[in-house]
Amino acid sequence: MRAFLIDGETIFDEAEDFGSRLARAYDSHSRPLCLCSHPGIPMYIAMIADQPTIKRMPLTGGEHHSACPSYEPPYELSGLGALMGHAIKLDGDGRAALRLDFSLSKRDAGAAPSAGAQALESVSNDSRKLSLRGLLHFLWHEGGLTEWTARWAGKRHWRQVHSHLVEAARTMSVRGERLAARVLVPEPFRTEEKTAIEQRRALALAPLFENKAGAKQLMILVGEIKELAPVRTGQQVVIKHMPGFRLYLENATWRRLQRRFETELMLWRSADDAHLIAIATIGGSPSGVVMAHEIALMTVTEQWLPVESVYEKRVLEILARKREKTVKGLRFDLPQAQPYAAAILPERPQPLVLYIVPAGADSHFEAGLKEMVEARPDLAAWIWHVGRDEMPDITD
Repeated sequence: MRAFLIDGETIFDEAEDFGSRLARAYDSHSRPLCLCSHPGIPMYIAMIADQPTIKRMPLTGGEHHSACPSYEPPYELSGLGALMGHAIKLDGDGRAALRLDFSLSKRDAGAAPSAGAQALESVSNDSRKLSLRGLLHFLWHEGGLTEWTARWAGKRHWRQVHSHLVEAARTMSVRGERLAARVLVPEPFRTEEKTAIEQRRALALAPLFENKAGAKQLMILVGEIKELAPVRTGQQVVIKHMPGFRLYLENATWRRLQRRFETELMLWRSADDAHLIAIATIGGSPSGVVMAHEIALMTVTEQWLPVESVYEKRVLEILARKREKTVKGLRFDLPQAQPYAAAILPERPQPLVLYIVPAGADSHFEAGLKEMVEARPDLAAWIWHVGRDEMPDITD
């Protein structure tokens, strides 16, 4: 049972009228306090799949008591730690202010390409700015989509993913502008609402086709890929829940995408229950075609947990059946040669951190992993050397 302070009154989440009181607090823009720690930690109320839900404020998970559902493992276990205070800062309104290494505008033809034009070739290792893939990871993290328990089996679908991503974007800003104003996450498609949904989509995309002088505005599309198909001079991407919409990739962009995200594409194609998530900066052409300028991919499991190898997938298949909470670690913008926590089991008496050492890892990787483990003696470590050993047991 959790306790919250709302409008000066302590309310428990198991109270019969908790839902109705939460709805009233949402309508009045009240800010709850989580009472897991004194004097209380600020939260906010979001509408998730038409249900008012109390959410933690950005980057405050470490302030909660370790037994609180809003608690987050230390950021230095993932790639998020390197970005804190540089690419990601909290602003005066409690939002996460982001510095991006890719552009949200496109200059006229003939102008020099933006500094972020190489994002397809390599994920940035500059902790001062956030790459496109890093932004996708941050949206997933802040949306709570890295967390899982078997109690949620059958309860996480695109409707929930959409709601969590939209709410996460509302807690972020770029150069003072709310990120949500530039992010398009396709709403769950319903045949009976086809016309209304298409009208809302056209309205959202309208700024891409404004005929104005100067730089052209770009948007960020986050969606699940349904199909990749060749066209006459490039590739088209079909996004689920966006019937009739096609995203166009030029040949050069498609070739770079295949080279940079070969693993993600292979993981998706080899597992029927996997989802392939795309994040892309998109712009409109005079002909009405929507084009991807930069694009990154992420493979997720049936439970929508991100994976970057078959070894992580094997581990998550085991953890997904457990009732205890799993928190999936994310690489963000860390290089492949640097270790990070594949997953964390925070509810154990001594929280357990799971590390996977890839085959062929060099001495620098091993030294970095040793340093990570020794820096947190309060956490138990589970280490799988995939090129040397069978998977260790993950006991309760």
